[in-house]
Amino acid sequence: MIQKAEAIRKMCADKKAVILAHYYTNGEIQDVADFVGDSLALARKAAETDAEIIVMCGVHFMAETCKLLSPDKKVLCPDLNAGCSLADSCRAEDLLRYKQEHPDHLIVSYVNTTAAVKALTDIVVTSGNARKVVDSLPADAEILFGPDRNLGAYINSVTGRQMHLWEGGCHVHERFSPEAIVSLKAQHPDAPVLVHPECKSQVVAMADVVGSTAVLLSHAAQSDQQEFIVCTESGILHEMQRQCPNKTFIPVPPEVGEGTIGCHCNECSYMKLNTIDKLYDTLLNETPEITIDADIAEAAVRPIQRMLEIK
Repeated sequence: MIQKAEAIRKMCADKKAVILAHYYTNGEIQDVADFVGDSLALARKAAETDAEIIVMCGVHFMAETCKLLSPDKKVLCPDLNAGCSLADSCRAEDLLRYKQEHPDHLIVSYVNTTAAVKALTDIVVTSGNARKVVDSLPADAEILFGPDRNLGAYINSVTGRQMHLWEGGCHVHERFSPEAIVSLKAQHPDAPVLVHPECKSQVVAMADVVGSTAVLLSHAAQSDQQEFIVCTESGILHEMQRQCPNKTFIPVPPEVGEGTIGCHCNECSYMKLNTIDKLYDTLLNETPEITIDADIAEAAVRPIQRMLEIK
């Protein structure tokens, strides 16, 4: 494994390639990457480099976002089967039908969507800036928020909005339950509960901190607490432990009865399709490459730019 990681780094130098790894990928992928982070932050970081090749170790829509922000760079994805249940829950043809039926509605789309869906969107949000973006929209606007109903419900609760919510969700975050948190709190009563807003409202209500992966990481690093109960995809624990080697991070398992309390059970099967062997082959052969229809790309980058213009 060490030899393959060294070979990957050599190819990056030889080919002017940069490797991006999402927080939810396996630890060995994160360790060999140039940048580790959330999807949009990674795409923006890669766009700022002089790299000629971007390898996005995440899921397909993330590689598309890299291509949208770096159209002149070659963007590779180690496994095209690395999809996303959340992105899949909102198909472009279904959103187009909604727009035709509700022409007066603003479409606010989570960044966890395909390029084709972004092309039908008025403005994109991340889990970290969704509240700020929604607050910037006219108070009387009719808004459809999609595709994550849980994130949309959370933003409604903190903004007082009554946005219409697309019926989509993340298969990982949907599995967390209040009962599992109660059980963990009984064992670790002083540990704050860190929750991603893609979780169900009953789970979010039990959080000490609600936020994106970057927010949860920052809180853990700055807090004086030594133990944390973490309610998001368990891949984040690798970076948490790297930043805070002397602290303890306890992942919340799936629904009670589906796993053992404290185990690393909530994993995104799509993210885990990224492996060192596939990353090596992708760099070696410079394939699979991500391409986006020019008209879709032109339309899809606009809602991202609108979001980035909000200060």
